[in-house]
Amino acid sequence: MNVNQTACAPTDQRLDWESIDWTQCEQEVKKLQARIVKAQKECRYGKVKALQWMLTHSFAAKTLAVKRVTTNNGRRTSGVDKVLWTTPQAKAKATLDLRRRDYKPQPLKRVHIAKSNGKLRPLGIPTMKDRAMQALYLMALEPVSETLADSHSYGFRKERSTADAISQCHNVLCKGYSPTWILEGDIKGCFDHISHEWLINHIPMDKLMLKKWLKSGFIFDKQLFLTEEGTPQGGIISPTLANMTSDGLQKVLADRYKRRTINGVQVSPMVNLIRYADDFIITSANKETLELEIKPLLIDFLTERGLQLSEEKTKITNIEDGFDFLGFNIRQYKDEVLTKPAKDKVQKFLEKIRTIIDANKACKQESLIRLLNPVITGWANYYKNGAATDVFKRADHQIFLKLWQWAKRRHPKKGKTWIVDKYFHRVGNKGWQFVAFFDKKGGTDKIKLKKLADTKYARYLKVKADANPFDSEWNLYFDKRDTHKMLETLKGRNALLHIWKKQNRKCPICGDAIDKDTSWNVTEHLVEAKIIRKLVHDRCHRSIRHQKMGNYELVS
Repeated sequence: MNVNQTACAPTDQRLDWESIDWTQCEQEVKKLQARIVKAQKECRYGKVKALQWMLTHSFAAKTLAVKRVTTNNGRRTSGVDKVLWTTPQAKAKATLDLRRRDYKPQPLKRVHIAKSNGKLRPLGIPTMKDRAMQALYLMALEPVSETLADSHSYGFRKERSTADAISQCHNVLCKGYSPTWILEGDIKGCFDHISHEWLINHIPMDKLMLKKWLKSGFIFDKQLFLTEEGTPQGGIISPTLANMTSDGLQKVLADRYKRRTINGVQVSPMVNLIRYADDFIITSANKETLELEIKPLLIDFLTERGLQLSEEKTKITNIEDGFDFLGFNIRQYKDEVLTKPAKDKVQKFLEKIRTIIDANKACKQESLIRLLNPVITGWANYYKNGAATDVFKRADHQIFLKLWQWAKRRHPKKGKTWIVDKYFHRVGNKGWQFVAFFDKKGGTDKIKLKKLADTKYARYLKVKADANPFDSEWNLYFDKRDTHKMLETLKGRNALLHIWKKQNRKCPICGDAIDKDTSWNVTEHLVEAKIIRKLVHDRCHRSIRHQKMGNYELVS
C-alpha cells in the first residue's frame, strides 16, 4: 500500500487496517520529527510550526496515533462515550476521522486511584478519539520538548528512566569534593494546578487544540465540572506538558550559580538539579544557600506557572543522614555513597508478597510460584543497579519464612522433614529451593521460585545528558545503546542478538519493537525442512497458539 496515496485519498475511501506498512509509516514520521528538531536548533520557529502542521495532517502519523491508543494498557478503558476501538474496521474508520476541522473534545471521565500515602489521586480518562488526537499532536510536540528540555530531567521522556536519575544522583554526590546538602523537592498537585494561561503562551504547539483540551472539563457523578487550571492527569499529552512547565529551572540555577574565581582560585557553588517529573533534588555546598537563596528562587519560578512546593515533602538534608528519592535511599557511609532500596519500599514489597501468599493458601505450589516470580523479578531488576545485595538476602529470608508458614498450614499433621521433602529441594549446589514439579508432554518438568539474591549487581550505563532520540545526529548512539541493553537482557547470548538484529529488532508477527522492556520468547518453525528460530512477543505467541495459526513452537 502506498502511504502517500492513501494520505491524499477521500475520507470515505475504505482503508484496510491490516495491510498498512507500519515500517514505512514510522520512517515517515521519524523523518519529519528529525526535521522539526533541526529547525528548532536553528531557531527557525516558522519552519517548526509548518513541519508540525505537516506531521499532524499526515496519514502515517494518524495511523500510528490510533495504533498507540489501541495497543497500550488503556485500550480496554473507555471514556464518557463508552466507545472502544477493538476491530480493524473501527481502527480504520478512526484513522480517517482524525481531523482538526470541527474537532471538539468530550469531557473527561473522572476516577480516583489510591496513592501510596492513602490519599486519592484524581485521574481523567479521555475518550478514544481524544486520546488519539493527543497522541497525534504529541508526535509533533515531543521533538521540540526534547530539544528544549533540562538535560538532567528524566521523567516521562523517551530513552530516560529512574535508573538514569539515580545514576546522576550518585555521580554528583559520590566524589570527595561533592556537595553535602540536598533540598528534596516535590511540586504540590503538579498536574492539577498548572496555569492554563502560561501553557497557552509558552507551549509551542497548535494553540487552538491545546486550549480545547485544557478547557474540556470532566464528568464526575454524572455532573459536568469546568477546568480552570491544570492539565488532566491521564491524558497522553499531559506528562509532556507538565515536563515543559518545569523545564528552564536548570538554566536559571546554572546562570545564577556559575563557577567563579576568588583570589585566583576557581570556586564552584556545587548547585545541581536532578528531576524526575514533579520530584527533584537540588544540591549545594552549604545549607544556607539552599534555605535562603535557592528555595525562594524555586518558589518564584513555580508561582509564575501556577504551581507551589509541597511543604510536607520538601526538606533539606545532609548526605550523611541520607534521603529517599524514587524508591532509593541515597546516603554516605564513611567515605562511600550508596544507593539502597528505601525501607518503606522494602516493606511494601514484602507486604505484597505476603498478600499474594495469603490469598492463595489452597492453590498448587506451581501456581503460587507463577504468581510470585514476576513480582520478585520486577522488584529485583529495579534495584539491581544499586547496593541491594544485603537487602535482597534479608527479603529472601522473609519470603522463605512466609512460604514455610504456608506449607505448614497445608499439612498440619505432617512432620517438618516431610514438608521439606515435598516443597523444598536442592537445585544444583543450592539447597532449600522452593520448587514445584508438574506433568508436561513427554515427562515431568519443574518450576523454581526466583530468589532476589540470584540477581547480581549490574552497573547501569547512564544516558548522555544531551542525547536527543529525535535528533538524527544521535541515531548511532541510541543504536549502540539499544544493542547494549538487549545484550544484557539476553545474558550474553550473541546468537539471539544476531536473530534480533536480523529481524530489524521487531516481532515478525505483529511488527512492533522487541526490546528489554517487552516480554518475548524464542520460537522455531519449519520452513523447507529447515528450522528457523525467531524472537516473538509473548502475546503474539499466545495469539498464534490460540488461533492455531502456523506451526510455531515455544522452545525457551
